[in-house]
Amino acid sequence: MKKIELKVNTNNHKYSIIIGSGVIKNLKKILRVNLIKFNKCLLVVDRNVPKKLVKQITSSLKRKKKIIYSFIANEKNKNQKSVNKIVEILLKNNFHRNDCIISVGGGITGDVSGFASSIFKRGIKYINIPTTLLSQVDSSIGGKTGINSKFGKNQIGSFYQPSLVLSDINFLRTLPRREIICGYSEILKHSLINSKKFFLFLDKKSKKILNLKSPFIEKSIYKSCLIKKKIVEIDEKEKNLRKILNFGHTFGHAYEATLKYSKKLNHGEAVLLGIMSATKFSLKNNLISKNEYQYIKKHLIQIKFPIKLNKFFSLKNLNSIISFMRKDKKNTNKKINLILLKKIGKPIFDLNFDQNKLRMFVKNELRN
Repeated sequence: MKKIELKVNTNNHKYSIIIGSGVIKNLKKILRVNLIKFNKCLLVVDRNVPKKLVKQITSSLKRKKKIIYSFIANEKNKNQKSVNKIVEILLKNNFHRNDCIISVGGGITGDVSGFASSIFKRGIKYINIPTTLLSQVDSSIGGKTGINSKFGKNQIGSFYQPSLVLSDINFLRTLPRREIICGYSEILKHSLINSKKFFLFLDKKSKKILNLKSPFIEKSIYKSCLIKKKIVEIDEKEKNLRKILNFGHTFGHAYEATLKYSKKLNHGEAVLLGIMSATKFSLKNNLISKNEYQYIKKHLIQIKFPIKLNKFFSLKNLNSIISFMRKDKKNTNKKINLILLKKIGKPIFDLNFDQNKLRMFVKNELRN
């Protein structure tokens, strides 16, 4: 399948998202076509990215001065210390605003690199080469950067748009199935908040998508990026419509934080659990029909993801889950803000619920 290009146009910035197999080999040409110029670049590279693919990138940058920082990408390293390390490298090597940071990795690498880019000399050029399905369909689009703190996930960050996003399908072929499921969570989320037609496509082709079969995987990435692009262009700073992109995340972030970001539950899996919780809570509040709830539940079972909350948690985790939900950055008062579903493709946002109501809901889910 030929490469696909999307143009993102926010109020103050325009950039391309290029999707396809082997696109990193053409980085030199892509930079020229997109008028992106720099003399020096710092490549922040996830240590898990295969060296042969990193070499394809560096080979395309032969005439540029390159520094490679090998980054251990995990939630525990998504912190201020990692940002400081990147900034120190930039300062020691006399980087300027018109130089560049290139992130090569998943969402964590992109979040840390993007945040460092936004604060170094008030903004250095930033290119994102996402290497996981999750980052290709979600975190690489829209300009959200951020790090974790002891108070919760992504509590410190900025909105900072990249100059270019290159989503090469070949990176995905190096990943375990668990990572593909992780990324699929965001593809599914985008369908649920925007397009029943896309959801029906996923429901029919999920096996081929999860096996990275062409053209189904490319179409899924493209459609997912297109949905997010349109939302971001309308509401770049998450003042209104963009909030719907957090569907499943208030629950999901609380779940992964409760487990201290352990390998027991990765981010995408937490989002899938969060989607199930938010959908069921929508049903309990008479928003979504039982038939549509069952349709979503059946789809999650179809992709062989365990949807029972008590597989990962027990009643002893209840207080922690609610505590992290209370700390969610979307909350503006003592109540908890949620994005729920009226039907597949029709979300509703800015709904505020008393924590005791959510406590009872989560408690029942942990018992069942």
